[in-house]
Order: sequence, then C-alpha cells, then structure tokens
Amino acid sequence: MAKEIRPEFFTRNVIDVARDLLGMQLVSSLDGIKCVGRIVEVEAYDGLNDQACHAFRGCTPRTNVMFGPGGYFYVYFIYGMYHCVNVVCDQADRGSAVLIRALEPLLGTETMQMRRKKPSPKLLCRGPGNLCNAMAIDRSCNGLSCLTKRRLWLEPDQVIKDSQIQTGPRVGISRSVELEWRFVIKNNPFVSKGN
Repeated sequence: MAKEIRPEFFTRNVIDVARDLLGMQLVSSLDGIKCVGRIVEVEAYDGLNDQACHAFRGCTPRTNVMFGPGGYFYVYFIYGMYHCVNVVCDQADRGSAVLIRALEPLLGTETMQMRRKKPSPKLLCRGPGNLCNAMAIDRSCNGLSCLTKRRLWLEPDQVIKDSQIQTGPRVGISRSVELEWRFVIKNNPFVSKGN
C-alpha cells in the first residue's frame, strides 16, 4: 500500500506523475454509490511543448483548469458522446495533464455494468470514454480537487515498479506521434488495445 498522496505529488513533471498514477485508485461517489477502479493505463500530455495537448495553443475557456495548479481534474467532452478525465500536473501555467485511459474495477462493479450495459468487468473501464461512463464522470467533475473526498478523487493503492511499466505511442492522435508517452501496467488484462 502506498502512502498518502501529498499535493506536491502533482507539481512534478508530467511524465513522472503519469508513471506514478499507475496503481492508484480513482474513486467516484454519486448518490451514495461508490465506484473504485485501479489506474492501469495513462497518457502524458506536456502542455505548451506538446502539439497533441489541448493546451498547446494556450489557455482557453475549455482548457482553463489545465493552466491552474496541479492536483485538479480536467474533464472534457468529445465526439458529442464521451467524457475523458485527466489529472492536471506540473507547475501552474504549464498546461500539462495526464489522461486516464483504463481502470481495473475494484468496487461498485455491478453499478458500472448497469451504467455501461456491459457484463464483462474487463470491458467496463477499458478506454477513457468507457471508464467515465462506468464511473459517472462528466463535466460536473471538471476542476475538482484530486484529493477532496467528495464526488471524485484519487487514493493511494499499489506502487508500480518501473519494471512493471510498458511504454508506447499515445492513441488516436495525429501530432507529436513520436512521443512514447502512453504508460500501462504490463500484462494487465484491463488495459485498452491501444493503436
């Protein structure tokens, strides 16, 4: 079991934060129902230095939370149907964040199955849109603190060693494709298929 998450955890480099988010728990609480998943796949987006990052062109109303301090959730809506949840990190005004791509369901699996209409636990939280649907994460979670235990937050869980982490290219992007900033727990059956 890892130690308590401190605010300083989020003010580090986006790559370090991405790797260290693996093994942590993402917790959602809605209408008295708690759902928990272990983070098994993430992607790093390095703000103004990364053409694939939403923040690359600067601060906008949509990306405003990305330019604040680390330790907050950035939730956006894509394709008119999916939400995606990110953890803002690094220094304020940097625009860096880590996209959570897949979870291993730990608690509230039946609720997740009902929300997703999927019977298989392996498919519930595979992919960023699917995990947000299963965990009932939407734009109301945008800007919430990752440490305030109310609607959505992070909890320490397993510490994942470097030898347990596999890297690769990020999924579904057309810029900065050479950067291998997708991090997954090796051989974890809940990881998405990727590219």
